[in-house]
Amino acid sequence: MHFSDAITEYCFDCKVRKLSPKSISNYQKQLKYLQRYMEQEFQIKNVEDVRSFHIKSFLSMMDDKERKARYINDLLKVFKTFFNYLKKEGHIKERPTANVKNMKQPKVKIITFTEAEIRKLLNHFSGRTFLSIRNRAILAMFFDTGMRLTEVTTLCPHQVREDHIIVHGKGNKERLVPVSPYLAKTLMQYQLARESYFEGKLPEKYLFVSHRGKRLTQEGITKFMKKAAQETGVNCNIRISPHTCRHTFAHLQLKNGLDLYSLSRLMGHENVSITQRYLEGIRDDQVLKKAQKTGVLSNL
Repeated sequence: MHFSDAITEYCFDCKVRKLSPKSISNYQKQLKYLQRYMEQEFQIKNVEDVRSFHIKSFLSMMDDKERKARYINDLLKVFKTFFNYLKKEGHIKERPTANVKNMKQPKVKIITFTEAEIRKLLNHFSGRTFLSIRNRAILAMFFDTGMRLTEVTTLCPHQVREDHIIVHGKGNKERLVPVSPYLAKTLMQYQLARESYFEGKLPEKYLFVSHRGKRLTQEGITKFMKKAAQETGVNCNIRISPHTCRHTFAHLQLKNGLDLYSLSRLMGHENVSITQRYLEGIRDDQVLKKAQKTGVLSNL
């Protein structure tokens, strides 16, 4: 089976399984990258001719280009899923990725926002203008729910309920996240400001919109966050982004006693092993204090 035909069929299967257009587009680009390499380096045009040596050679090439181990492993994950599909459909007899192992990734400690910095950022948007109220609501949403940037920008008003939010996550998987009294109040203030600002003229269907009533861009949200962090003196070593808010949410939830499995469900992770990465951000002294409160003999 020609590589192009195999990629087309695989991407169609992804579409049938309701994967997001963005994910399918990324998979297609990554598989096309592999296809070009196979043709240029080994004159391989058919998927059944690919062997584990060829895959390892591709990964070695990426390593020589000094690509990060995590990026290379993400590519390998796509390749494994692709060849698993081809074997299941009978297009190949053996999976060339079956015995190819991930590259060892260095542990990266992610610096999260402190509780004082969270308060500073929220208080920075204490004005009564539409944009100030909107920005505070967006930050509160990130810190209080751990939602992804895309999930926030595509959120619609009907998904927000009194005590929870219905989130459509990766692969259009639905999950619920709780709404705290603080977030509920902030969202109520924003929705009132939104109605007043547009004077009854309904903007786009999304909850968070620009001053022109259009859906907010991801770049726009990141931009106002970076500006606020600079103006409030947030630690310059912190990567200012919505994803760092997500890490902060996970870190503080674990620190405050939420179990790993519940956190995994709140964050919309496919499995708990992904959530375990957030444990690395908890310091030893925090673990000790937590363990003292939950000690077996202390609670007999």
